[in-house]
Amino acid sequence: MKRLFSSLSLTALGASALLFALPIGAWELEPERSRVSATVMQITPDGPMPRQHEVRRLVGSADEDGTLRLPLSLNQSDVVERLGPLPPWLSGLTQRPLATLTTRFPPERLERLVVGDSLVETLRLKVQSGNAVREESLPVRFTKTAENQVHVTNAERVALDGQTLMADPTLRSVLLLLGYEQIGDEVPVTLDALLVQPEDS
Repeated sequence: MKRLFSSLSLTALGASALLFALPIGAWELEPERSRVSATVMQITPDGPMPRQHEVRRLVGSADEDGTLRLPLSLNQSDVVERLGPLPPWLSGLTQRPLATLTTRFPPERLERLVVGDSLVETLRLKVQSGNAVREESLPVRFTKTAENQVHVTNAERVALDGQTLMADPTLRSVLLLLGYEQIGDEVPVTLDALLVQPEDS
């Protein structure tokens, strides 16, 4: 399956297919255990070479009605670590949110899960970057691993369109800095996140 998210940064793109699907009622993401990984197929003279990237330290909590707004910035990805010191034109972007992801999930569905059970929900996702807004649907699997913990993964294969990523000017600049002159047609992304329920909720 391909999901096209144009005019977004690598951080937003890697996350947009997945992260906005996370939140629910009085739950919040555990940053140290919440991430999205992406496999970029670098096209080289010696043939295609897979490269792994991550968007880590995901932070977000839901309103009482289950609505989550998740801002994403470049410094949540491993891009900054791999690039080292950034040029002035790019360094200012690392802290600023490049996209905001929004979704809504009925909290009562999660409350009814018992430990060991899981459910799959198709959630409506909205990604806003500047004046551009895009909406998509995504099946997400919620598995209750403890009384106050839920493991969240994508319920089916998700891949971003590689040519769409390269067509975005900001993203293309980042990819070129990383050495990607050409990438494959698909960029598979995988979610591995943990929702926790605060003790006072």
